[in-house]
Amino acid sequence: MFTPQPIGFVSSPFKNTADIPKGLGARHDEEGELRILPAFELGLTDIEGFSHLFVLWTFDRSEGFDLIASPPSDTRTHGVFSTRSPRRPNPIGLTVVELLGREKGVVRVRGVDMLDGTPILDIKPYLSSVPAEKLRRGWLAEVEASKG
Repeated sequence: MFTPQPIGFVSSPFKNTADIPKGLGARHDEEGELRILPAFELGLTDIEGFSHLFVLWTFDRSEGFDLIASPPSDTRTHGVFSTRSPRRPNPIGLTVVELLGREKGVVRVRGVDMLDGTPILDIKPYLSSVPAEKLRRGWLAEVEASKG
């Protein structure tokens, strides 16, 4: 086991979970900042060359977990591991953001879906070798198709 420590915190326009777009067709176009702590700033070296980033973060205001979740986009329940529910055994979030720029320890991004002040656990460049035609969207594809 390890004890994760934040490398920084999110600066986001979202103060309450109700403000974050959810469900089918939800767009995450809001801009925000990843404010990296000075001790970890050196780790941002050369990040500007990437268009998108994975941001690993913690649902620090979520308590407890459920193994079955009711996503806002479906009337059926699903296993928590096939949803983006914040009520998880390990409250870890993952978001892909577009990198807009960086100044020292502040990384400007588009696509935030985290609350203001959310602890950041890690940042990685977004890389995928999976061709789009091989990706499957599981139960979400069924819901999207039924809603037309």
